[in-house]
Amino acid sequence: MRTIFNRLAAGGAVLALALSAGAADAGTITLYTSQPEADATRTVEAFKAANPGVEVEIFRSGTSDLLTKLAAEFAAGAPQPDVLLIADAVTMELLKKDNRLLAYPEADVEGLAQDSYDAERTYFGSKLITTGIAYNTAAAEKPESWADLVKPEYKDGVVMPSPLYSGAAAYMLSGFAGDPTYGWDYFQKLKDNNTISVRGNGAVLKSVASGEKPYGVLVDFMAMNAKKKGSPVEFVFPSEGVPAVTEPVAIMKTAKNVEDAKHFVDFILSDDGQKLA
Repeated sequence: MRTIFNRLAAGGAVLALALSAGAADAGTITLYTSQPEADATRTVEAFKAANPGVEVEIFRSGTSDLLTKLAAEFAAGAPQPDVLLIADAVTMELLKKDNRLLAYPEADVEGLAQDSYDAERTYFGSKLITTGIAYNTAAAEKPESWADLVKPEYKDGVVMPSPLYSGAAAYMLSGFAGDPTYGWDYFQKLKDNNTISVRGNGAVLKSVASGEKPYGVLVDFMAMNAKKKGSPVEFVFPSEGVPAVTEPVAIMKTAKNVEDAKHFVDFILSDDGQKLA
């Protein structure tokens, strides 16, 4: 899970979704997540099936948006989430340093790679997500590297997620910018090649699958899932390597329902939870 890439996120807009079920006296947890809407719904429904009587309220948006919302809530002294399930460990480290996360030393980490969770057990990686290149099967070129995207043949043809919305994109941005092989110059070359930025990975997939833009910077599972469903999309792990995030889960120190928040973490790390990853 170690890569040359590092990241810091900021800024953006919001999309909310609320789900509730169960008995009137059921416990409730509030989840802030950057998972795609369909994945978040599937995760919550599976958790509720395994934990009858627990209700879940969801706020879903890009990691950068969630950080903006959390910052406003911290400033007001009223953070809302019990649990976070967001893109990357760097963001969790920032929250940990700000004393926002609750340690869960009893969490079952057996079988997990030691570098996939915090040593003090304030957050736990739930999966490995890489960012690579997706392309439409009808595209004229078959990209193999990050360097390909700035070539003249790709001009006007590339779309990428905005780092102001997507945590994975922000992670990639800061990693590339800090790497001497790429630096900010790489993004200037993308700009000069008329690469466009859209709200998130879902918008990138839609653009590439429809043929609107033949090439896209995209997280792996979205492209692979779309291909399985018959979408005309291929995915490439660029030859130079890929940035990777671990979508960690954590309990807020200000959680109102710590017990059920722990149950949510337990579920995410369980065999059933990992089957959804």
